[in-house]
Amino acid sequence: MDNNKRDENMVRITTKELAEKFIDEQINALRAQIGDRKVLLALSGGVDSSVVAALLIKAVGDQLVCVHVNHGLLRKGEPEQVIKVFRDELKANLIYVDAVDRFLDKLAGVAEPEKKRKIIGAEFIRVFEEEARKLSGIDFLAQGTIYPDILESGPVKAHHNVGGLPDDLKFELVEPIKLLFKDEVRVLGKTLGLPDNMVYRQPFPGPGLGVRCLGAITRDRLEALREADAILREEFDKAGLAGKVWQYFTIIPDYKSVGVKDGLRSFEWPVIIRAVNTRDAMTATIEPIPYEILGKIVDRIVHEVKGVNRVLYDLTPKPTGTIEWE
Repeated sequence: MDNNKRDENMVRITTKELAEKFIDEQINALRAQIGDRKVLLALSGGVDSSVVAALLIKAVGDQLVCVHVNHGLLRKGEPEQVIKVFRDELKANLIYVDAVDRFLDKLAGVAEPEKKRKIIGAEFIRVFEEEARKLSGIDFLAQGTIYPDILESGPVKAHHNVGGLPDDLKFELVEPIKLLFKDEVRVLGKTLGLPDNMVYRQPFPGPGLGVRCLGAITRDRLEALREADAILREEFDKAGLAGKVWQYFTIIPDYKSVGVKDGLRSFEWPVIIRAVNTRDAMTATIEPIPYEILGKIVDRIVHEVKGVNRVLYDLTPKPTGTIEWE
């Protein structure tokens, strides 16, 4: 069988028992491939890279070196969760890189969405390359490639940005879940003991909050976006909507409107809520959120998030809208 092609007779991983069998097989395969050498992984905290990290920890322990780059565009609490789960609980060899200022300085004044994406992607490669060159004895690069990535993008998972590392590093790829679909990866994550909020993490764009802080990113607007997003996710969890809605998030555009706060005129940003359901991301429908829940979300955002005086709900399906705004 082609190493990048899934056999039509392959059993789908749908149960804990099948996941355990797959894990045992991969541990043996990883040990045979890696031996006593070291492997490097860019650990984003998403389900794919997290499952690969957990697999490799079981297979080769501290021969795995994880690099988590905080570019300042992650959701509230995500860097802390990566450190807690992997360094504190799984005892991973984890390098944490605080690159917030570096990324945000590069993005200052850049409003065009594609330019923002390119800056974020290119800077990630530079940071990851710098960390890789500090290490010695690394022969392998692990990636959270899954089967849809191969079908859509070729064998290198370009949106993880590690495919652009210089050739002179001469890493051999390690891709233990490259023939699996996302739902199978989630079963593996549960079986490996990863927390639910990591295993069932919503789809999150590679540039992170950079494409939800519309236009030129400012630190104060980015922080308001992060706080509003956290409130939305918290209230969806409380209301039991988290498992029913495919993707939900907030957006803050680069303009302000007049409002009233504490009896005084305010000139602040609106927050836009987006909540959609989809099967394949090619089309999407709007999730009807009960007004009682919407009211609570609105009340919390306008009173708890600094710099915000309005909340809007995007009712546009795909098409004509896209799921993301940028």
